[in-house]
Amino acid sequence: MVDTKTPGDKKLSVPSKTLSLKPRVETGTVRQSFSHGRSKQVVVEKRGKRRIDGTPEPQAAEVAKPAPAAPTPAPSRPAPPRNAGSGVVLRTLTEDERSARASALADAKVREVEERRQAEEEAQRRAVREAAERAEREAAESRRKAEEERHRHEDEAKRKAETEAKKRFGEGEQPQSAPRAAVAAPAAATSRPGAPAARTGTATARPGTTTARPGTSTPRPAGGPLGRAPAVAAGPDEDDGPRQIRRGPGGAARPAAAPKTTHKPGPQKERGRLTVVTALNADEVRERSIASFRRRTQRLKGHASNEPKEKLIREVVIPEAITIQELANRMAERAVDVIRMLMKQGAMHKITDVIDADTAQLIAEELGHTVKRVAASDVEEGLFDQVDDSTDTETRSPVVTVMGHVDHGKTSLLDALRHANVVSGEAGGITQHIGAYQVVSPESGKKITFIDTPGHAAFTAMRARGAKVTDIVVLVVAADDGVMPQTVEAINHAKAARVPIIVAINKIDKPDAKPERVRTELLQHEVQVESFGGDVVDVEVSAKNKTNLDKLLEMIALQADILDLKTNSERPAEGTVIEAKLDRGRGPVATVLVQRGTLRVGDIIVAGAEMGRVRALISDQGETVQEAGPSVPVEVLGFNGPPEAGDRLAVVENEARARQVTSYRAHQKRENAAASISGMRGSLEQMMSQLKTAGRKEFPLIIKADVQGSLEAILGSLEKLGTDEVAARILHAGVGGISESDVTLAEGFNAAIIGFSVRANKEAAAAAKRNGIEIRYYNIIYDLVDDVKKAMSGLLAPTLRETMLGNAAILEIFNISKVGKVAGCRVTDGTVERGANVRLIRDNVVVHEGKLSTLKRFKDEVKEVQSGQECGMAFENYHDMRAGDVIECYRVETIQRSL
Repeated sequence: MVDTKTPGDKKLSVPSKTLSLKPRVETGTVRQSFSHGRSKQVVVEKRGKRRIDGTPEPQAAEVAKPAPAAPTPAPSRPAPPRNAGSGVVLRTLTEDERSARASALADAKVREVEERRQAEEEAQRRAVREAAERAEREAAESRRKAEEERHRHEDEAKRKAETEAKKRFGEGEQPQSAPRAAVAAPAAATSRPGAPAARTGTATARPGTTTARPGTSTPRPAGGPLGRAPAVAAGPDEDDGPRQIRRGPGGAARPAAAPKTTHKPGPQKERGRLTVVTALNADEVRERSIASFRRRTQRLKGHASNEPKEKLIREVVIPEAITIQELANRMAERAVDVIRMLMKQGAMHKITDVIDADTAQLIAEELGHTVKRVAASDVEEGLFDQVDDSTDTETRSPVVTVMGHVDHGKTSLLDALRHANVVSGEAGGITQHIGAYQVVSPESGKKITFIDTPGHAAFTAMRARGAKVTDIVVLVVAADDGVMPQTVEAINHAKAARVPIIVAINKIDKPDAKPERVRTELLQHEVQVESFGGDVVDVEVSAKNKTNLDKLLEMIALQADILDLKTNSERPAEGTVIEAKLDRGRGPVATVLVQRGTLRVGDIIVAGAEMGRVRALISDQGETVQEAGPSVPVEVLGFNGPPEAGDRLAVVENEARARQVTSYRAHQKRENAAASISGMRGSLEQMMSQLKTAGRKEFPLIIKADVQGSLEAILGSLEKLGTDEVAARILHAGVGGISESDVTLAEGFNAAIIGFSVRANKEAAAAAKRNGIEIRYYNIIYDLVDDVKKAMSGLLAPTLRETMLGNAAILEIFNISKVGKVAGCRVTDGTVERGANVRLIRDNVVVHEGKLSTLKRFKDEVKEVQSGQECGMAFENYHDMRAGDVIECYRVETIQRSL
């Protein structure tokens, strides 16, 4: 420590750090590197050798010696001596330690072998890469040499041409100048011996002349005497040498004096201020600046722009609608040129305007390009209906759709075939959902896929959907009921789908069953059974007693053999969504009938505007399967949202294709919805005129159903209820439970919420109760339609009906003070009541309509006067009554209307 006041004095100070003995162990840190860029820092201890005789360790002694290179060596503390007499016995390794070390050695060997193999593979790859690079370098070198050789030959040919030209143009002067130059050369050489070669006037001192260039031929002597050396300056670069001055006749030509140079031969001295930058960069060669290079490029471009450009002909892809900017970019044309062409056609556009495909095609073809028209629907090409190879097809199970009128026993017949009891679980005892099942034929052992459709009039779309995906239609007709409206509709669906029909006459066990009547009624609809000489198979069955069920299955199998149903099961799957719903625990669930190929877990699927990856496949028995072949109905889990019933399902190769298809379909769906809304509403003037003339009232509703098919049937039924005066306005319709957003929407429009086979969650029910929103639940479509019909009937304006009471003839008019004019009348027919509506008729013309204010019989006020009696009557706010007028008395009744 040094004191600033007396720098010469030094004081002894004790450090504040606590003194302690250092251990004998030396420590350090080492960073270990592992694979994948991992590292770890560990502490390494270095211990000295244990000595038995107690002598100090040699390492400690070496450390204690001062290092010769250090100016101020620091002696280390010697290690404390050990007890010479203490004997230490080293312990042996345990079995666990030995096995751990053995396994570590084995792992090290395996790792070493793996690293050696990787090193060899890397060396092989490096050798292949180096060989390829070497071959590429050699090829490039050969190309460069060939290019240099070509340039050399071109330069040589050019030089020869220039030499010949100079010889041809300088023939007159060459014979005289050659001897003079030859005489002047030795004279100049003798007059100034020792002069540098640059001042002799010969071309040997300048590089780039004829003698300095290799490969040029020596010029011939021109007119000189034999044995005299020719002039050297006869090459094509003669202008580069010093010029000679000719004397008059007889005078010897002497070389022109070279210009005096103020600098010595060598690099030219740089001028300017001496700065640090110039001093450091003195040896560097000055290069062109960036600005100079840019100016040169602009000059070259300017010259090149004057040259005519070659027209580029391109194939222009034109969609259904394209902007002018995008069209110009695809044609590599200027957008102003495209706009100019449109202006010539009489259309004013901006660069961002959208034009149709026909206009774009005209412009592109006028500019000389070829056009390829594409549409947005091209993304669906190759998605469906690919032709199967006939060699890879195999027989598949038939798909049979059971159709018929409501309560004719369709589901009971299927239950008898499947040995199940679906009817007992249906609300109201009627089928309101479409279902798909598989039945194994007891005789042949083959599987038959059945699709059960509802028979209610509201489920027309479901029956049509079932007829489209089927191979055979089984028409169930009750023997005691005959052909009904939905039976006729099912026949029409089957004919539209062009599928064969098998008539199953059910309920033959009933006493009033008449199968012959059913066959006769079917003739009216062009269905001729085999017993009547036709080609339609008919089977009399009883689902209750299970009569002739085996015969029905046999007929179905026979019809399937005639159809020869085959498909390729190894191709990507295609199918149809029969039904879709939103399950709270499983998410969107779609019942799919696979028609072609095999659907597997993990496939990327597209159905309508929804896509997804198959997470699980569930059969009709509730079992989870890994794949579903042709004609197999399964429930598919994994959609992003519930698809529409009737959508076609396809397996695509990747998610990008799936997103492309679904985005196009979603866009089309939005456009169709917007078009329907705009068409329904019309313009503002149309809406106002409609309200003035018709006064149509709307009944707002929010409908939530369990499946898409039921929702579709409900919407169709409610749409049919609408009239010119009142109609149901569906604010929102969806699949799934009633949520809080539905309640909020209903509150904004003061609408009612209808739930079909669904319920509202706890939060939605509380919000509806708090806001006074009515939620109605239904399980049967009959009750839902009837209640909505009654509610819509309440919006209808009531009907006013007149009931004639009687007529009275005015005999005399009396003028009474404080009352006014009173007509003395006699009731000719009917009765006259006080407070009733009256009309005053004069000469068969209605003069006034109003009410009776006074009805008197003699001096008393009475309620009514019978026919043939006289009375006094006065009108409200009307006194122009005359004798001979007729008073017509009537009553107006209000009658409530209904739909």
